[in-house]
Amino acid sequence: MSSDPDPAVSADPASDPPDEGVVPPHEPPPEPPAEPPHGEILAALAALGSRLDREHERAAHREAVIDRLHEENQRLRRGELEGALEPLRAALYRCHDLARREARRWAGDEPPDPAGAAAVLAALADDIADALARSGVERFTAAPGEPYDASRHRPVAVETVADAELDGMITAVSGDGFERDGRVVRKAEVSVARTVPAARDAPAAENGCAEPDRARR
Repeated sequence: MSSDPDPAVSADPASDPPDEGVVPPHEPPPEPPAEPPHGEILAALAALGSRLDREHERAAHREAVIDRLHEENQRLRRGELEGALEPLRAALYRCHDLARREARRWAGDEPPDPAGAAAVLAALADDIADALARSGVERFTAAPGEPYDASRHRPVAVETVADAELDGMITAVSGDGFERDGRVVRKAEVSVARTVPAARDAPAAENGCAEPDRARR
């Protein structure tokens, strides 16, 4: 008999190498997830449709509110504009009545004295200036002898003068100016004085610049 010990037998059958020619058992595929019942799908779709309907109703309500606010804003703006124009209309009514009344007087058998036309035209201009003042535009005037200011005056003519002290002064006024909130919206139309070249050279002659000429003579 042989004295060699028997080979050790593994206690774990899984660690033993598979026997040749033995096919391992086939594992079944995992089962697919269970599909929800048909009734649950229909209920979810119905809930989604109801939610969309509510969102649509909210959007339509918002649009209606926006349209109503826009219409009220437009009515308010029209009312403010009408209120601002009412004083201007009242002044224009007065100007219209004055012009028509004077036209009838001048077309009558006994026209008024032409000297009175100046007062009528001045009253007409005052009514128009009053209407402009009600709209926020104030009239300002210029006067001969005042210095010319390019920011408030627009020169429409230039008058030559011999007096150098009058250079740059206003000599006549053709039209009033208008301003709004301190900003000139229309400059006053004026005539401006300018000295002739001889008058400008006079101060230089008085300072001794003409002495060489007299010496040569």
